[in-house]
Amino acid sequence: MLDETHDPKRQSWVLSANGHPDFPIQNLPLGLFTPPGGGVPRAGVAIGDAILELEGEAQDGSLNALLGRGGQARQALRARLSAALAKGSAEQARLTPLLHDASACTLHVPGRIGDYTDFYVGIHHATAAGKLFRPDNPLLPNYKHVPIGYHGRASSIIPSGTAFRRPRGQLARPGGPEFGACEKLDYELEIGIWIGPGNAQGTPIPIAEAAAHIAGFCLLNDWSARDIQAWEYQPLGPFLGKSFATSISPWIVTPEALAPFRIAQPPRPPGDPAPLPYLTDAEDQARGGFDIALEAWLVTPGLAARGLAPHRIADSNARHMYWTVAQMVAHHSSNGCNLNSGDLFGSGTISGPERDGYASLLEATQGGTQPMRLASGEERRFLEDGDEVILRAQARRTGFLSIGFGECRGRVLPAA
Repeated sequence: MLDETHDPKRQSWVLSANGHPDFPIQNLPLGLFTPPGGGVPRAGVAIGDAILELEGEAQDGSLNALLGRGGQARQALRARLSAALAKGSAEQARLTPLLHDASACTLHVPGRIGDYTDFYVGIHHATAAGKLFRPDNPLLPNYKHVPIGYHGRASSIIPSGTAFRRPRGQLARPGGPEFGACEKLDYELEIGIWIGPGNAQGTPIPIAEAAAHIAGFCLLNDWSARDIQAWEYQPLGPFLGKSFATSISPWIVTPEALAPFRIAQPPRPPGDPAPLPYLTDAEDQARGGFDIALEAWLVTPGLAARGLAPHRIADSNARHMYWTVAQMVAHHSSNGCNLNSGDLFGSGTISGPERDGYASLLEATQGGTQPMRLASGEERRFLEDGDEVILRAQARRTGFLSIGFGECRGRVLPAA
């Protein structure tokens, strides 16, 4: 629901918030941080270039308890924060000591992630990637009937800015597999979905109630070792080619902040099957999509050494998701699987229909056969050591202030 917290005229006494590209007072995302002096992680909300500490909201070192309280508690907190941080608020003197310079703080993964599931709802990615391996039949028969996903590795999810090592694994060779460093390292531009209240085991979440179980969103980079993945994924799917690292942006952008940017789920093309009844809800189809611009940028050692700007490698939008977030939740729990507060979903790579929207190098370079040429004179088929990928997102709508997600950065270190 839209309310006074979305008012584009509302400004903050935190001056850096006014006109901030990501964190104006209309956003107020939740996160976990350590202030410059160190100590235990604390709950906070991003406001401009600052973080407002939320006292008592991270008693166990995570935001799981806050996420698990559900929408009413979140909405009440948002209303209080918006009023307290608004220009002219009587709370300014009391809250000023709780403000921290964000650039001097350490940001953490905000939730204690018990389980992580990565979906595959970007149909343009599924089609473009599928054409590389099955030119005549890029989409497998189940794709338009079921939100496909796999269980990922929660322990290797890392916050933005954390470098990771190039993975090693088995690589297919003409004379048989060899063990060595990945040679086809890739990124994937995704949205992360944080689960709020869970469900009891054996009790599916109905599609009409699924939105109430979503606590917020972030950016997610599902780093992928394409050569390891290609050798190992049949018959059971992704394993070591995916589990070595997943980067996320550290701020949880709430459903309330994104309310102005909801859109109807794009209609399915003629001839596509209708979702089964347990995945069908009129309200979800009318408002279950999002208009969020998504971008990926590449910084290479050569670009950095010459002082050149990052190279944009993808320009897409969340509207290209074939399945809604609510459909993911309903399907995941449909067999009785119990979701828990702090669980994380990945949307799968959200590519656009055109080449400039391809949100992985697998697609953009056609499996490495058509290298990407950079202003530094470098070429990239896949990621090389020292490369850094930056994901960004902006939700925009006429009549409302734009809000962002902050950056999701990750840099490749040489294999150990």
